Amino acid sequence: MAAATDQGWAPLADDLYTGATGAFEHGQVDMAEAWYYVAAWSDLLGRSQAVVGRQWLESVEKAHLLNPNVPRDLSASLPDEPLAKLLSADITAWLLGERVFSASFFNQLSPYDYLPGVLANLKLLREADPRRFASYAQLAMAIALVYDSPPPPRWPHGQVTAKALPRTLPRPLDAFNFFVDSDLHGATLQKLGTLSVSDLKFMVDLAAPFPELLWAQKSVRCTLAQLPQSYSMVRYRTDRLEAQTYLWPGDSYDLPRIFSEGGICVDQAYFATQAGKARGVPTLLFSGEGQDGRHAWFGYLGSNQQWVFDAGRYAEQRFVTGVAYDPQTWAELSDHDLKFLSEGFRKLPPYQQSRQQELFAAHFLQIGRKKEAAASARKAVGYERRNVDAWDTLIAASSDADIKAREALLREAAMALQLYPDLNARFVRALVASLRSRGETSAADFEERSIARKNKSDRSDFGVDQAVKTISRVIGNNTPILEQLHVYRQVLEQYGQGSGMAFYDQVVRPFVGELVKQGRSAEAKGAVMQARTVLKPEPDSQMDLEMKMLLKNLH
Repeated sequence: MAAATDQGWAPLADDLYTGATGAFEHGQVDMAEAWYYVAAWSDLLGRSQAVVGRQWLESVEKAHLLNPNVPRDLSASLPDEPLAKLLSADITAWLLGERVFSASFFNQLSPYDYLPGVLANLKLLREADPRRFASYAQLAMAIALVYDSPPPPRWPHGQVTAKALPRTLPRPLDAFNFFVDSDLHGATLQKLGTLSVSDLKFMVDLAAPFPELLWAQKSVRCTLAQLPQSYSMVRYRTDRLEAQTYLWPGDSYDLPRIFSEGGICVDQAYFATQAGKARGVPTLLFSGEGQDGRHAWFGYLGSNQQWVFDAGRYAEQRFVTGVAYDPQTWAELSDHDLKFLSEGFRKLPPYQQSRQQELFAAHFLQIGRKKEAAASARKAVGYERRNVDAWDTLIAASSDADIKAREALLREAAMALQLYPDLNARFVRALVASLRSRGETSAADFEERSIARKNKSDRSDFGVDQAVKTISRVIGNNTPILEQLHVYRQVLEQYGQGSGMAFYDQVVRPFVGELVKQGRSAEAKGAVMQARTVLKPEPDSQMDLEMKMLLKNLH
């Protein structure tokens, strides 16, 4: 810290990275990792607040994560001063000296975290009570990362008005004290001091205010194993489903009112997730599309810190995938993120060893030492095949290799991640692009079709994705009507069977809407009838009712 005062943090970071890299190359991996985090903090603290703010804005805009609740001037007034200015000497020294905290922090940090907000939250929580902060450091980190920017308007779901549910997070210190007090007084079902930031971030994203959470602590009296019962505590309102009243009809969305009045599945899921958070349990609200309708359910961190993702889910409906928010970034959680959470391998020693190698592989790549980067990345995937960052680094470090050798790497990565369809598809698509670039069209077509073929039995959404891409090529671009209808019949026959509500929402309705725009009501009705024949909705199901309403509106 004295050196940083004299020289600045950025030059110090360069020296520290050099020292850490030297230790790594001499086989002192554990020591190298410890000093790597000191270097990483120095690097971070030396960055300009103004530059970091602009980079954050560019990142969230590029990823389409800049939601309307974020003030447009959030980063515009940041000074051209180092981030270190946001912290006191006391907390800076604590951060530099806490290896476990640092490892979690840099492992969790993403380009979509607003660093000035994160550091301000950490400073606030530590200065309020250093002892509490140290005892619940992972909880403090979760709050710092989640509360750095406002949530989007449709969080935690979009079937309630902003008036009934304001969508505002509490003040960071109030949330921290609520959870710590609850834990100390025995009101939590999980021991919060033992949980990691990767789990705790799904607990601190509170939509319900504290009075309602306190009500839930007293009223939702169940064990951790019984938590799924909180879903069915809310009486299901079949009258709302029959009337297709999917938006909450009241002007207040408080937990006691939901409990007393009942609701549809999304209200049940909201109630269960907020009640779970009130009891110190990380929870997720899922929404998905099944065979004959849309549905919402919830997931929670259960016994032995194992995630359960099917509380309130209807297995017979084959909900192929569920959408949930990552409260750290407000992006949708990917399929592999959820599976990685459930597997918990990132908490095990092989992943920690893999992570050590990946840290230095990425650093080698950044300073242009591709050979060393490739060697470390290869060791990383050897320790843990599910380390996606290591695969990305290995492929990037092989950019100068023969194109066929790079394609072999892409195939290897796809094979290593074949149990994670979205990741497998990402590497296969990169392989397809490479094959096309050198004129191997047939091989590229075969690999592209394999994505839908491999996942057709249990992941019909991949077929729906392919159907959407195919149908989008012919609608809205003056394609002759006969060709439009021909392509629609093809995708219906090839991808429609077993695809259910997702196919109806993403293919049938948009195509019918385009035909209506063209003034072709007869063809639109025919498209709906063809879809009914292939999709075969159950009588009086959500899809059946919506198809009947769509046909009625076409007359």
